[in-house]
Amino acid sequence: MEELKYWLGFSLVKGIGPVRFRNLLEYFGSAREAWEARPEELARAGLDRRSIENLLAVRKRVSLDQEMEKLQKVGIRLVSWKDEDYPYNLRHVENPPFLLFVKGTLKPQDEWAIAVVGTRRPSVYGKEATRFLVEPLARSGVTIVSGLAKGIDGLAHQVALEAGGRTIAVLGSGLDIIYPPEHKSLAQAITENGALISEYPLGTPPEATNFPPRNRIISGLAKGVLVVEAGETSGALITAEFALEQDRDVFAVPGSIFYKTCRGTNRLIQQGAKLVLSAEDILEELNITLVKAREEVKAAVPATDTESLILSHLSSEPVHIDEIKRATGLPMSEVSSALAIMEIKGLVRQVGGMHYVLVRESRAEYFVD
Repeated sequence: MEELKYWLGFSLVKGIGPVRFRNLLEYFGSAREAWEARPEELARAGLDRRSIENLLAVRKRVSLDQEMEKLQKVGIRLVSWKDEDYPYNLRHVENPPFLLFVKGTLKPQDEWAIAVVGTRRPSVYGKEATRFLVEPLARSGVTIVSGLAKGIDGLAHQVALEAGGRTIAVLGSGLDIIYPPEHKSLAQAITENGALISEYPLGTPPEATNFPPRNRIISGLAKGVLVVEAGETSGALITAEFALEQDRDVFAVPGSIFYKTCRGTNRLIQQGAKLVLSAEDILEELNITLVKAREEVKAAVPATDTESLILSHLSSEPVHIDEIKRATGLPMSEVSSALAIMEIKGLVRQVGGMHYVLVRESRAEYFVD
């Protein structure tokens, strides 16, 4: 916690992003040493004059202890690169944010996430398509990621919650400034069934320059990006571009050639995005297999040695996760992450109180619930 407050300090300094912060950590060995370094030492570490001036100004006017207290009072926690619950997908993009402000919960199963984005002024078709696709995804256990904006974003969050699923909203402002303001109640509901995330400190207004970096986080958190309805200049297309840079799948809903709000999505399909007609198109792309009624769980094959090892210690009798850890000798983080993925794939099922059983039979559906 003591070291973390210095990470917070650097997040307040303009001009110091992931690359420069990483360089400072490598040079000084800790965020505290870098924070307390003299200007000439910072220069030797490669920091430019303007960034040094910004750092010195923040050091002079900010009490890091008070900043930490502010976060605690409003229920916001910090998640850094070093934390186990830093989102798996985001960790593996180039130069991810070194610090996230989080309100709500992050879970291992959020690795299986799809970003859903689109126009702020959707047609009836766009709204219906969002509901048609997001509801089965959320019911299937796929976490829905979006940006809390008006239109498709807000609707995607709402549908996910109505379906009893998890959803994550990424803000282009501090978490104490909900934008748009009319989504405050939606934001509160998201914290109860997911999380609000931002790389911006408290008090940061929703300035236009904040939203492209925010879109990069949206795509980075997900396995793929679904663009439901978007015009040729829609910000949703920026998210799709980031997805391609991050080697993510891009999905698009086809629309009428006569609708301006469909030109962006139709163009994405022309350029190679995967055309989506149903949620099953996305589930299949995520390699979640369809298991017929009365088929044995062997139809869903364990993908790793870890999954095979865990399965060998499960049966129809509930086994607590602590016992699984002891029996397999694996780290708890590896066990919990594997179980989350195996539950999505239909290999195991949690029956309450962190007890798991082997799934032997199932209905004809995609096993992600």
